Amino acid sequence: MRSTILPSKVRFGAERAGRATLRLCAALSLVGAVTVTAAAPAWAAGETIGGCVLEKVKEAKDEHGSLEAVKALPADDLEALETDLEGCLESPNPILPALDEIIWGGLAFAVLFAFMWWKGFPAVKRAMDARSEKIRADLDAADSAKADAMRTKSEYEAQLAEAKTAAAAIIDEARGQADQLRQDLQARAEADIAEQRARAAADIDSSRRQAIDDLRTEVAAIAVGAAERVVGASLDADVHRSLIDGYIDDVAGAASNSNGDGS
Repeated sequence: MRSTILPSKVRFGAERAGRATLRLCAALSLVGAVTVTAAAPAWAAGETIGGCVLEKVKEAKDEHGSLEAVKALPADDLEALETDLEGCLESPNPILPALDEIIWGGLAFAVLFAFMWWKGFPAVKRAMDARSEKIRADLDAADSAKADAMRTKSEYEAQLAEAKTAAAAIIDEARGQADQLRQDLQARAEADIAEQRARAAADIDSSRRQAIDDLRTEVAAIAVGAAERVVGASLDADVHRSLIDGYIDDVAGAASNSNGDGS
């Protein structure tokens, strides 16, 4: 991009410098033309028609000695003097000055042009070079700033990509931890439920056995008492107790088997 901008800027500066040079030359030409033509109005205002006639008559008088001598001149001489006097009656040229004024005006223009070439053009060239150098420096600074901006943008994009990757990794890790926690909680809950079930079963079995033992003792005592009343004599309590315990065991076993089948 810099290779396309820099020539156009330099070309633009060169065109401006060329236009400045043309304007300077035109100004010098105008100054020279004014210097050359400025003498014509001054000449026309300084020498009048009457002054020219008097000057010609005075020259003829000085040449021939007196006005009478001038009047006595031959016809050819009088015709030449008359031609000179008629030249005084002609109005001066308002555009083209006299030859000596053209020469002096040309010399003044040449001196002025030489002075401007010596002092003015180098100053203009230095200003052009300084302007071009400033434009080049500004373009270099702009390119450097653009490069810095592009580098900063690349670094920011890289950091943003790293942040996105890190965020995705954190999210995946959090999901994994959540799944693991859910599985752990589910396993712990299942273990607690199983433990509570086992404990409840153990409590039920212990309560059932305690109830059977209590029932066995009470039934044995009731049965022995009832038998003694029926028979009317004392019975062997140990024998009757063993019989009753066997019966109760058989009943308890049948109840246990029925409960196991139902569960």
